[in-house]
Amino acid sequence: MLQHLKLNNVGPAPEMALEFGQRLNLITGDNGLGKSFLLDIAWWAMTRRWPGEVNPNLTSGKKALPPEKAKGTIAFSFTGKSKAESYTSEFVRAEQAWTGRPGRPANPGLVFYAMADGSFALWDPERNYWVKQGDADVQERQPAYVFSPAEVWDGLKSEDGGWLCNGLIRDWASWQKERGKPYKRLCAVLEVLSSSGTEVLTPGELTRISLDDVRDIPTLRMPYGKDVPVVHASSGMRRIIALAYFLVWAWEEHNKAARLRGNAATNQAVFLVDEVEAHLHPQWQRRIVPALLKVMDELAANAQVQVIAATHSPLVMASVEPLFDEAQDAWFDLDYERKQVKLRHRPFANQGDADSWLKSDAFDLPSSYSLDYEKLINKAAKLLEQESPDPKAIQRMNDNLVAALNPGNDFLFNWRAICRKKEWLK
Repeated sequence: MLQHLKLNNVGPAPEMALEFGQRLNLITGDNGLGKSFLLDIAWWAMTRRWPGEVNPNLTSGKKALPPEKAKGTIAFSFTGKSKAESYTSEFVRAEQAWTGRPGRPANPGLVFYAMADGSFALWDPERNYWVKQGDADVQERQPAYVFSPAEVWDGLKSEDGGWLCNGLIRDWASWQKERGKPYKRLCAVLEVLSSSGTEVLTPGELTRISLDDVRDIPTLRMPYGKDVPVVHASSGMRRIIALAYFLVWAWEEHNKAARLRGNAATNQAVFLVDEVEAHLHPQWQRRIVPALLKVMDELAANAQVQVIAATHSPLVMASVEPLFDEAQDAWFDLDYERKQVKLRHRPFANQGDADSWLKSDAFDLPSSYSLDYEKLINKAAKLLEQESPDPKAIQRMNDNLVAALNPGNDFLFNWRAICRKKEWLK
C-alpha cells in the first residue's frame, strides 16, 4: 500500500506532501490543480514507469518534469509483499530521467490505474516484476500493461505483434461461451458495480452487429428486456463494464502466472481511479467508491485494498460518509490561493447531503443554484435588509422568486414568512 508521497519542484506547486490512508483516499480540487498528476506520480512510484512511457498511444500519463534549472525530487514509500520501499528520486536533467535504486524493487502487489479518458494500466507482480539472471536482477518482462481506450476493447499487442490481451469483446465472448470461472467472476463484479440492487448489469446473448464484423459481440440485458450490444451501450455503462472486465482479466492472468511460477496469488491491490464519477449517472456516483472497496472480495479471499481516487462529484463525497474512517482513510484537497496551489489533508466532516458538499471546502461554491438564480436570491436578501422597501419592488421580487424556485424551496419559504410578518405581502 502506498504510504506517502513528497514532491519538490514537480507539478503545479513548489512542494506537495501526502500521507495516505491504508484503505480509502479521496482527492478533490478544481481543474488544473494536479489531481491527475498526483495519480500519475503514485503509479510511477509503485511501478517505476510512466503510463505514457510504456504506451506512446496515450495522450495522458506522460513523464513528470521539474521546471528548468530547478532540482526536482519525488520521495515515496509503500509496503510491499516482503519488504517496505522508501526512496527519494532525483531528476537527472542530462539524462532526462528520474533516478532509481539499483537492483530489485519492492513488490507493491497488483496496481490498477483507471484514467479519466478510458485508458487503463496494470502492474502485476507475477508478470511485470524483475527476474533473476545470474547474479543480477533485470527487467526482462513487460514493465506494465498499459491500454489506450480502444485497446481495452479490441486488445493489446506486444512489440513483436503477439497479443498481450485479447480485449473486452473477444475475452467476454469467449468466457461467456465457456461458462467457467472467468465468466462467473465477471457477472459477480458487474453486479457489485451496478448502479442499484434492482438494476443489475447482466450479460445478454452474444450477437453480431454487421456482416463485415465476424466477432461475437457481448450484450447487456436492459431493464426493459432488450439486449444491447456493449459497443452501443451508454458512456456510463461502457466505463463500468470496461472497469469490470479489466479487473477480472487482470485477476485471471495474475492467477495463471502465479500457478506457472509456483507462487500464491497476491491478496493486495491498489486502485488508482481518476475522475471516478466520469460519465456516471448519479445513481452510480452514489455507489462506485463503496463498490470499488468491495469488488476484490469477489476475486480474492482476505483481500487488502487501497483506493486512491480523484473526484469532482459532491455525490461521491456524500456517498462515502457512512464508511469513512479517519483511522484508515484520508481526504486531500487542492486549492488555488494567492497565485499558488495548496494541498491540504483536510479533516473529513459529514455534510449530510450532496448540496452541502457543494458548499464545503471540497468545492467552494457559494450555493447550488444556477448563477442567475443565485444573483436573484442575493438581491432578495438585500431587499429583506431594508427598513421600508418599495412595495412594488417586493411584489416584483416575489413574482420572480415564485417563477424561479421550487415551491418547497427553503429560501422562498423564509422570504414569504418574513414578508408576511412585516406585512409587505398579503
